[in-house]
Amino acid sequence: AACEKYSTPDKPRFAAGAIGPTPKTASISPDVNDPGARNVTFDALRASYREQIEGLFEGGVDLFLVEAIFDTLNAKAALFALDEFFEETGERLPVMISGTVTDASGRILSGQTVEAFWNSLRHIKPLTFGLNCALGAALMRPYIAELARICDAAVSCYPNAGLPNPMSDTGFDETPEITSSLVDGFAKDGLVNLVGGCCGTTPDHIRAIANAVAKRKPRAFYRESAEVSA
Repeated sequence: AACEKYSTPDKPRFAAGAIGPTPKTASISPDVNDPGARNVTFDALRASYREQIEGLFEGGVDLFLVEAIFDTLNAKAALFALDEFFEETGERLPVMISGTVTDASGRILSGQTVEAFWNSLRHIKPLTFGLNCALGAALMRPYIAELARICDAAVSCYPNAGLPNPMSDTGFDETPEITSSLVDGFAKDGLVNLVGGCCGTTPDHIRAIANAVAKRKPRAFYRESAEVSA
């Protein structure tokens, strides 16, 4: 309803159904003394994600967003559940994928580099592929630049408003002006196609980002097939 209210012919709005991370991981042992232990199975994750997918679809989403991915195997469970849903219902919506690099190692929590993460999921042919959460824009930049170099999909980026800061009104370091300036730098250099904000960002941050990048051209990329599937 909100999308319909604010959509215009030159700027339509879309609702993305977010399929977020769980506190359990299919790839990492919860017990340092038992590397083979797991606290969840692939099938359990798939069933849980399927429940989310059905609820989001019934709610009228326009596309699905598998986001804040810290474990590629978890993401594959979500994407497998999406594929099953599409096959069983005959419906098919675009799929966006966004991972989370946890620190300066440049890897997601399950150990993959940004390039390995992309290569593990590129067969999905996502509408967008990018990063969100954990890092502010300044720390995220080298990993977005790497995705921009290798991806044949649109690159997305929605960083945190810097690092957590309990003395700040928002709980994070960056003001809207700082975050928008950093994200605008990504757009100016042709690194991104879709931008936004994650933890610590407010409506003022999003407004500032939108205004800052309005004058920029999106990143150019070549794609062999326009088919979007999971």
